[in-house]
Amino acid sequence: MNNTADVVVAGGGVMGCSILYNLASMGMRQALLLESGTLAGGSTGRSMAILRMHYSNEVTARMAWESLAVFRHFEEVTGGPSGYVRTGYLLVAQPEYGRALRENVAMQQRVGVDTAVVDADGMVPMASGWFTFSEGEACAYEPESGYADPYLVATGYARKAQEMGAAVRTGTPVGSIEVEDGKVAGVVTGDGRVATRTVVVATGVWSQPMLAALGVDVPLECVRHQVVTLRRPSEALPDHPTIGDVVNGLSARPDSAGLTLVGVGEEPVPSPDGYNQGVDWIAMEDSTKRLVARMPRLAGAYYRGGWSGLFDVTPDWHPVLGRVEGIEGLYLAVGFSGHGFKLSPMVGQTMAELIVKGETTIDVSILGLDRFRTGNLMRSKYPLAVLA
Repeated sequence: MNNTADVVVAGGGVMGCSILYNLASMGMRQALLLESGTLAGGSTGRSMAILRMHYSNEVTARMAWESLAVFRHFEEVTGGPSGYVRTGYLLVAQPEYGRALRENVAMQQRVGVDTAVVDADGMVPMASGWFTFSEGEACAYEPESGYADPYLVATGYARKAQEMGAAVRTGTPVGSIEVEDGKVAGVVTGDGRVATRTVVVATGVWSQPMLAALGVDVPLECVRHQVVTLRRPSEALPDHPTIGDVVNGLSARPDSAGLTLVGVGEEPVPSPDGYNQGVDWIAMEDSTKRLVARMPRLAGAYYRGGWSGLFDVTPDWHPVLGRVEGIEGLYLAVGFSGHGFKLSPMVGQTMAELIVKGETTIDVSILGLDRFRTGNLMRSKYPLAVLA
């Protein structure tokens, strides 16, 4: 392994791979990504991969919208597909959140998002026969939203970065980061030391111990999120849009081969290692019942399995992006709280801009680590914090 690098990116999920690609595309070809296992083998590979723009804060709405353009044209960028499928995205909230929804949609429209408030009774024609609504429920619809393939995106970024001269080493965990006189000096791995002046930590739920060893306190909680897989009754429901259901506390999207994926629950777990990667039977029954209440045509669906993945959650369910004060050359891209995949293209661009140029196209200063000290936290206008 080369014992020097201009930049070391720790973590081979979609964030690390996107950062590596963007660094290489901005001319930093001596960049090195280190991954303890395989690319996309952690939280990335267990994502529901929903692409939607509905947020309560402008910075994330804008990042998601501009990221969608990359997903849609990913093959032009990297030479490989992203797996983007356009389904449309419907958000449904209780009547008391109608004003919040309208304010969010107005904000999203200001930054260019293709979205609109829609009438639950006569919604858009393509979805009116699929959902049932209670009186007064508030709805927003994004016609360009959908989903993509996290594995294809992560590996596509990594492959293109390598073609431009960057390096990827899997099976090579970062054991520690060396700091001398307040500056990054290198990283230590099982294969030896790599001298570098710049390190980006993008190791998700595994980030805290590495950072704590440097005296950097990042408030991250490890949360288990379940994904239930249902086989749809093909004649009754051949397809459907993606839905974010605030009322029922779930999200659901169609998948290939007549399947529907249902995301439910946020359960704290003590460690990212050895957690239950399956689906709880009670969660499956409960989420299916709630989804059928919203989509009666799923009444004949049957359980086809599922999985659980991990979120690295911050107190305000927003990521930490930027420099670490007091340690020159140390950067963080952690705490994506279950909505990182949809932001990943712009996260990669933003972090690379910060390292190479010292300034960013999208102002992400509000996402700095110091917000937890000052109390300037992001807020969700709904009970679901993931919509912050």
